[in-house]
Amino acid sequence: MKIYLKNNKYFFVFIVLLSTYTLNAQLKKTFKIIDNESNLPISQVTFIYGEQSGISNKNGEITFRFQENTVMKISHLSYGTQKIDSEFIIKTLKDGKLYLTKNTTELQPATIIALRSKQNDKELLSLQYQDKMEHDGGALLNNIPAISSIRKSGNYGFDPVIRGFKYDQLNVVINGVQSAKAACPNRMDTPTSQIPVNMVDRVEILKGPYSLRYGSVIGGTINFISSPLNTSEDFSTYARVSSGFESNGDISRNEGVLGFSHKKYSTTFFGSWSEGNDYEDGNNIDIPSGFNRGSFGVDFGVLITDRQEIKISATRNVARNVDFPALPMDLLEDDTWLFNVTHKINIENKNLHLWKTTAYGTFVDHLMGNERRNQNSRMVNASTEAKTYTYGARTEGIWNFSNTSKIYIGADIRIDKAEGTRKREFIAGPNTGNIFFDNAWQNSSIIKTGFFAESQWKYKQWKIIASGRINVNDASIDEPQNEFSTVFNDTNTTQINPSISLGVVKKLGNSFSMGLWLARAQRSGSITERYINFFPVGLDRFEMLGNPDLDPEINNQMDLTFDYKTKNTALTLNVYASYVDDFISSLVDESLTPRLPNSPGVRRYINIDNALLSGFELNWQQQFLPELLHQFSVAYTYGEDKERDEALPEIPPLDMRYTIKGNLMNNKLHPEIMLRHVLKQTRISNEFAEVETPAFTTLDMSIKYRINPTISASVIAQNLLDEAYFEHLNRAFRSDQTQRIFAPGRNIIVSVNLDFL
Repeated sequence: MKIYLKNNKYFFVFIVLLSTYTLNAQLKKTFKIIDNESNLPISQVTFIYGEQSGISNKNGEITFRFQENTVMKISHLSYGTQKIDSEFIIKTLKDGKLYLTKNTTELQPATIIALRSKQNDKELLSLQYQDKMEHDGGALLNNIPAISSIRKSGNYGFDPVIRGFKYDQLNVVINGVQSAKAACPNRMDTPTSQIPVNMVDRVEILKGPYSLRYGSVIGGTINFISSPLNTSEDFSTYARVSSGFESNGDISRNEGVLGFSHKKYSTTFFGSWSEGNDYEDGNNIDIPSGFNRGSFGVDFGVLITDRQEIKISATRNVARNVDFPALPMDLLEDDTWLFNVTHKINIENKNLHLWKTTAYGTFVDHLMGNERRNQNSRMVNASTEAKTYTYGARTEGIWNFSNTSKIYIGADIRIDKAEGTRKREFIAGPNTGNIFFDNAWQNSSIIKTGFFAESQWKYKQWKIIASGRINVNDASIDEPQNEFSTVFNDTNTTQINPSISLGVVKKLGNSFSMGLWLARAQRSGSITERYINFFPVGLDRFEMLGNPDLDPEINNQMDLTFDYKTKNTALTLNVYASYVDDFISSLVDESLTPRLPNSPGVRRYINIDNALLSGFELNWQQQFLPELLHQFSVAYTYGEDKERDEALPEIPPLDMRYTIKGNLMNNKLHPEIMLRHVLKQTRISNEFAEVETPAFTTLDMSIKYRINPTISASVIAQNLLDEAYFEHLNRAFRSDQTQRIFAPGRNIIVSVNLDFL
């Protein structure tokens, strides 16, 4: 009997131990950490999770016991430090993978906008599902003080300006490759307006001419990066639906994603639709700003092998009846196709790490006209049907040498073609009944062929990055018009544009680092600057005439960066100066006769000897309480036309912003207050008849609440004080050049999100 009881005692002990082991096994969770670029596992990633800690194995796996409402901190030499909240951990466990992106941008004057819920110390902004409902990629950039937008419409076609550089001085790309060329001569359909925002994972804003991998650029690169291939061990589905409404302008926004994944493939269908009416400014005056905008598409990816994948993407963008009160016409129809095929192969070589090749095509079909304007006040029925075609390909190899150096080498080609004709039918005056046709683009094209290389080194406390590119630029016209040919005999040109940059960053102690960046980069004139044919596409109402004899712009730039980071504080200061040789501008040519009788004259594109652009950007962020974070940022640009000895046009004034963000109720409730003050702009261009713009102050507030891991809701109050103001870069009404397009008055935004990803 005693023996029996004794054996039972051991038996019960065994049961207790087995139960404890089983319970621990059930609580333990695992996911893989994957490189976003190569899809390879990342080893040696350390994590701290409550009282737990560990390191990823050679398969990129970390194992831990899940804890509710606990933040995980992960870090790696090449990927930086990131914090992941409890809800994102739950989503990661469902997928089984966490994607990280190497911090190559940490070496450069850059800003990252992340559309995921995770944050790291290098992200100045973290945007949520509300931003995925935006109909224009340019709207995502307006939250950054260093970026302003030229606006010719209240709600559409935000054309970004970075440090005074704009239009083709900036390089706007999707995944570092694909772009769109505006078909409208007045850039109603800016490249940023063609971005399928609800499929964007993050945005990299690379300021200056330092990153030459993505193209020949002198002002900066805006890179909209899509989500990576979403595979899973077993067949699964995922979905997201978001909807919102804005009180001022009756704007409705909707977006959704539906996908299917397996360990060998992933298919994602996505779509969005937004529409709105006229809004009221702070003076209760209606601003024409109606629009209808949709984007629909599919992403399909296949893992051919464990180390090789192909991803195919097709997107259809449509826009209808968009008001442009600053222009002589409105956007009637805009239909765009974006196609993209990308192949990636991870090469099992000692140093060669990845080879990536992409081919793409973008086709824009644009129709604008004045048929929606008041017929009693016009003499002409005018419309312009224009098309642009952008084809291209890019191939790049990446070599890794341990964790201390990396080399990128590649080549790319981009072909831009533009064609379009304006039709003018006179309905009043001496020409009544006559019809005239004006060839806007003269069926012109530019072929850019480039070769590039970039090398990055890390040695002790030093970080060095060197980049170089050489571009061959061939420009031509297929249908030169008589009025253009009489001014320019030779319309076809070939130019070679070399560019080079070097940056050095030195870490001084545990918290402070400083960097010096130098670059000399050049770019040839755009299709507009070379071949536009008597169209009013500039800042004023003068008709513009392209100039195929333009010399390339050459930007000689220097940036000084200072970074101070501790556990709760991050301070960044960036001081820069750009001295641009052969700056492309325009000059009134009295010898030329305009095509339209109401035009004040003709401007011809020219090179001016020198222009200076300089300024600074400051960002200070501090976690002063566990639940509260505040941030102060300021940006200023000084621009001067050295030849005319006056201010450059379209330079925004000093912009200051102060934000307080809360993180309450175990990361479920996020209140936020933002105060913005913009100074008066007194530095204006007399050549382009700019006028001074007054200072203004706005106050925004928001409350965002995550009801559960699936459902989120938010209420946002924009311009709470109902301030009547306009940005310096807002254009004037076409009907009244003294009246600027004012910003919306008080606006209440309500939105909800269902996330099954």
